Amino acid sequence: MLTDLDAHALSTLIHSRQVSCREVMQATLDRIHRVNPAFNAIVSLAPDDTLLAQADACDADLAAGRSRGWLHGMPQAIKDIAQVAGFPTTQGSRLLARHVPSSDGVLAARMKAAGCIVVGRTNTPELGLGSHTFNELFGATRNAWDPAVSAGGSSGGAAVALAQRLLPVADGSDFMGSLRNPAGWNHVFGLRPTQGRVPLVPRPDVWIDQLGTEGPMGRTVDDVARLLAVQAGHDPRSPLSLQSTFRWEPPADPAAALRGLRVGWLGDLDGYLATEPGVLEACQEALGHLAGAGAAVDAAPFGTDPARLWDCWLAWRRALVGPRIDALLRLPDARDAIKPEALWEHEGSHALLAADLLRASQQRTRFHHHLQGLFGRWDVLALPVAQVWPFPVEQRWPQRIGGRAMDTYHRWMECTIYATLAGVPAISVPAGFHPQHGWPMGIQLLAPHGADAFLLGVAAGYEAVRKDFLAIRPRDIAQGAAPSRG
Repeated sequence: MLTDLDAHALSTLIHSRQVSCREVMQATLDRIHRVNPAFNAIVSLAPDDTLLAQADACDADLAAGRSRGWLHGMPQAIKDIAQVAGFPTTQGSRLLARHVPSSDGVLAARMKAAGCIVVGRTNTPELGLGSHTFNELFGATRNAWDPAVSAGGSSGGAAVALAQRLLPVADGSDFMGSLRNPAGWNHVFGLRPTQGRVPLVPRPDVWIDQLGTEGPMGRTVDDVARLLAVQAGHDPRSPLSLQSTFRWEPPADPAAALRGLRVGWLGDLDGYLATEPGVLEACQEALGHLAGAGAAVDAAPFGTDPARLWDCWLAWRRALVGPRIDALLRLPDARDAIKPEALWEHEGSHALLAADLLRASQQRTRFHHHLQGLFGRWDVLALPVAQVWPFPVEQRWPQRIGGRAMDTYHRWMECTIYATLAGVPAISVPAGFHPQHGWPMGIQLLAPHGADAFLLGVAAGYEAVRKDFLAIRPRDIAQGAAPSRG
């Protein structure tokens, strides 16, 4: 089926006119209508006739010898955080249910310029906070492999749409693992690019608000890299965005990138990170395939105090999230419409002093330098992409891991803060499955600042040596079929 194809294969067929954009759009809409109700991955879907008319216009362009770009005529649902003209940008909040921007953010503008047709939005947690995609406006997004458990977040809708073949490729954003965690829990790839690789525009602040980033997701590494090439590039409205150009050439021998590769396994930071049974083992199995292909995989000492980094993280997060909530609280009856976790962030920001943020910035700088030293010994560093397996969809967040209580709603995702604080690229690759329930788990690979293409090359090597594993598909809930390969 057309919806089974990865984005690059689909682009090739469209540009060679072996399939029409209308055929692709119709097949995609048919699958969305049939499968999406079981998962709630895509929201704010545009009318079929409107989308088919746009597909016809794309076909007319090709007939006239005009290609809009790599994504020409391909359906795309953009995460309901990014600004998209003419579509609700709700951030999963009832307060923003009627917010329809008149202009595109830079990510949407670049993807449209590359030819995609925006069909709707992918679901996100309220205000993008928390790694569990649920909100009171649209409801919960359910895991592509088991609708009874969480899809992760905050790019949960995007990951499930990919895994269930509702989209050929997807965008997401990552503040605290929001690209990486849902990718790991849905058996797809998600890349948090180097900070500044994909500029965040528009933003109320372009100098301090530099922890979150948008980025690509896909079912193949090549799709992730090609989408990053569409999204990346300096924008003068974002002065800290990178001036360098991202380039990607698919390697002729992907596995060659693994031969002699030095991999540092950080694991659970010598027991510091509370981790459910089986998570580390799934990641170690993935590392075994790297070693089998010629990589040198060794345990890596973290070499710095993770508790201080957590305190640093809390200060940064409160400083950046608090003002967002403060702006919403000015709306009528807002407090009752905002989830308690967001209000907690807001209240914590009131006690934060400028000196606290400066100290946190200095701590972040020291950590960036420390990580540079680790990359002098290892080419990539590896960590679990989550500390728990997917949990029941009705649960707000894990209260305990083993015998340890989680003191915040996001403490169970602590493993994701290190790439964020250092601004380095990190990719989530599928690692393994829960031995009893079959839930996916991912492992994140981190590379030095600016080494996005190198990291994607490593991921492509991993993909090459695990083809059969990566070809496993989730059960098609709509058809009631068993998991399949291919």
